[in-house]
Amino acid sequence: MNPKIPRKIASLLEKRGFSSLRPCQEKSIDAGLFDEKNLLVCTPTASGKTLVGELAALNGILHDHGKAVYIVPLRALATEKYRQFKKDYPNLKIAVSTGDLDEKQSYLGNNDVIIVTSEKFDSLLRHKVDWLPAVKTVIIDEIHLLNDPHRGPTLEVVLTIIRTTMNVQLIGLSATIGNKEELAAWLNAELVEDDWRPVKLEKGVYLDGEIEFS
Repeated sequence: MNPKIPRKIASLLEKRGFSSLRPCQEKSIDAGLFDEKNLLVCTPTASGKTLVGELAALNGILHDHGKAVYIVPLRALATEKYRQFKKDYPNLKIAVSTGDLDEKQSYLGNNDVIIVTSEKFDSLLRHKVDWLPAVKTVIIDEIHLLNDPHRGPTLEVVLTIIRTTMNVQLIGLSATIGNKEELAAWLNAELVEDDWRPVKLEKGVYLDGEIEFS
């Protein structure tokens, strides 16, 4: 296990069965993950990006005694992340919030990790809920959706507000993004790139029951 991982976080990873890390995770640590630097992680699907976000969240919670916000593009994905976090980190308080601003905000503020859609976090920011100053880490999953004509504008507004009004570590995650250098500069983030994937990707053409690989 990487010696730069704080002891409490390393202990949690070992309980989950981790004995080593994947390349993008090692690169993220070397790029300043535990030094609270902003990161833009651009690596293939299933390469381990989610754990990078989790490590940053754990650092903000266990080391800085703050909260982490995990932004996802869809309600269904928010529910999936909530279940996974509850399973992997049973000792942390996890909340998911995707609806209108009619929930008890004290409920959200009592949690360590708050999983939201970008639309929901936009609402929370505009209402200036009282627990926002306690947030130390913000993870943006599928950050390439900034280019989406429907969801992109809201996500861009959210990121702009975060960058200009909050003192947090930003972690952007994406498997497909074209202007990564430009986006990293806008986020004032270190760019982490890697092409490792758990299963080799091959291209081929299917015809008459056979696949001819290039």
